[in-house]
Amino acid sequence: MKREQACQEVVPGKAEVRYPQIPPPLPAGPHRVVLLLPLEQPFVFGGVCRVTCLYGRVQVFGFNISQGQPACDVFSTYTNSLLSITAVPYSKPEKSKKELRREARILLRAYLTRDNRCQLMKYFSPLCSIVVLERLKTSTIEFISSHPGLSSVFSQEALISHINAEYLTLKSVGIRRNKKKNGVQLSESVISAVEELVSVSCEEVDGCPVILVCGSQDIGKSTFNRYLINQLLNSIPCVDYLECDLGQTEFTPPGCVSLLNITEPVLGSPFTHQRTPQKMVYYGKTTCRDDYEHYIEIIKYVFSSYKRESPLLINTMGWVTDNGLLLLIDLIRLLSPSHVVQFGSARSKYMPNLTPEYVDDTDGLYTKGKPRIRNRGFHIPETENLEFVDEERESPVLFAGHKLICVQSEFTFRKTPRNRESHNRVLRELAILGYLGKLQPPDPKSISPLHGLTPYQVPFNAVALRITHSDVAPTHIMYAVNASWVGLCKIQDEVKGYVKGPVLLAQTPLCDCVGFGICRGIDMEKRLYHILTPVPPEELRDVNCLLVGAVSIPQCVFKNQRGVEGTIPYVTTDYNVRLPGARDKIGARYSEGNPEEERYLRPKLYQPCSWVALGVQTGLHRQTLGRREGDIGPHYWELKGVIKRGTYELEALPATLGELELGAVERFSWSSSLDIIEDLRGRWACLLGRDCKRL
Repeated sequence: MKREQACQEVVPGKAEVRYPQIPPPLPAGPHRVVLLLPLEQPFVFGGVCRVTCLYGRVQVFGFNISQGQPACDVFSTYTNSLLSITAVPYSKPEKSKKELRREARILLRAYLTRDNRCQLMKYFSPLCSIVVLERLKTSTIEFISSHPGLSSVFSQEALISHINAEYLTLKSVGIRRNKKKNGVQLSESVISAVEELVSVSCEEVDGCPVILVCGSQDIGKSTFNRYLINQLLNSIPCVDYLECDLGQTEFTPPGCVSLLNITEPVLGSPFTHQRTPQKMVYYGKTTCRDDYEHYIEIIKYVFSSYKRESPLLINTMGWVTDNGLLLLIDLIRLLSPSHVVQFGSARSKYMPNLTPEYVDDTDGLYTKGKPRIRNRGFHIPETENLEFVDEERESPVLFAGHKLICVQSEFTFRKTPRNRESHNRVLRELAILGYLGKLQPPDPKSISPLHGLTPYQVPFNAVALRITHSDVAPTHIMYAVNASWVGLCKIQDEVKGYVKGPVLLAQTPLCDCVGFGICRGIDMEKRLYHILTPVPPEELRDVNCLLVGAVSIPQCVFKNQRGVEGTIPYVTTDYNVRLPGARDKIGARYSEGNPEEERYLRPKLYQPCSWVALGVQTGLHRQTLGRREGDIGPHYWELKGVIKRGTYELEALPATLGELELGAVERFSWSSSLDIIEDLRGRWACLLGRDCKRL
């Protein structure tokens, strides 16, 4: 639902309701304006600002902001349909119109001059609302905007012919008014579905429905989820959210399955509200087409943490054809939702209605329907350890049933099959940049480039290592890890007998992920990884596994290395795509063979991790990474008690570089698609700028 907020309702047989126009905003000091909103009249805008309701009640993306409530940060970015501020009805006190006007005048004294107050009060009506819009600057916004071409995500200039007094007034706040057609719009079926789900969630009898949202790509699932979350937060304190869409995640970087408890409104695009999940597993790819089994196991593992203390909203992938539809049927059986919201539109591909009867009778990818019993070579022990449905369920083919809510999507969008992938890639990169924005200090005026921030050093033998999506030779493993996006994970066993490392996992573990980082560099002499991450130190002490997947560091991170003279590290235009390993698909795992043999393997946990914060010197000369006075480190943490869950086969690299027989490799970075043209033994192999160290 990329266009939302149906603000004017047409009643059959009656004339269209016409509302008074919004009066011009008035300046209220530096970077601040006051805006009066007539009832039900939306103010559509692009940009970011802080919204305070001074009088009455307004609604932003389904969330109500009333007089006296704290201000809300609103991110109406140009990557999605724009948001609007709308005055909504509220229970007014039993006062005369004169008393209400006097109350509003008193509230405006702190913001407007006498002349401006008189001008604004000409438009006053008893059910209008008054808001204060303030300029919003955050370190995340400034960090994203610092990259070339990305400032237009948050602000765009108008044509000279469109510049007027209103435009200049709003520009001081950092926003620009737009047409209603550019705002988010909801169809009647969407509004009806939201009202029903909010009503069910607020019932005292069963206040914890499990709501699964499904439908094809670009049909409005994400916008519906945000709007529903905001509507629910008007009535209940929190909502649980299970993310099952690997490619377009809402609250985390891509490639994750996560469970979150949402307590604050969602007033922007995903890259503006990256949050810390209750539980998260890093799958490592933006699609599950190569390994369905591991994807299902991850969802079951994350779903097991749901406590049924608040409503659960489940987001699913937009792949609903062929195996994608069968996989969706499996998920409905496994998660047993009470409500399934199915999106459809005239332009989307045909998708059968997922009624309880259809789901009960149809074979999934790995589960069986009622009429037929087939052996598909894979069994999911649905009820052995998890209570997906009632405890009395004895057979995995029995299905508790759900209520199907069909929603007709009517919004228009600009994506086509030709540009969809590039658009989605941009959104994924913005999500990663939004996550990396957490590395910045709170003061948005002091934004630092990534190569100026302090990384942690991690001993080779303190963490296990796994490339999740490709088969990489042990002699090239460091090329794949260096300058890559890594998941910081916890495995539940201990590594023993490896003095130097690195220690490699033979299979991808099913383990918790506490966050992400960039492997900024690798010190082969001291046998250390240099990790840049916003994860708090108290959580890093439990990290003992690094997972490298197919999720890439945005190229703008490498191209935008300020202060670098000469050749930019890890960036080259002289690159031969015909070299072995140059293409992402070479070495891809799970293309052949029977995955049944790996299914029940469990990981082995490794040594307690000793993370040490490093001081990073600046300057044009080659620096030595190490602790110095005034820096963060050192910090040493020990792992507490662990629970053994079985073992993994381990592989270790030869102890010396001579045994590795490393030579010049033009490029072998599977996950980040970087161009590494140096010799690992004698050239630069540290990430991001001039702070480099010879290996």
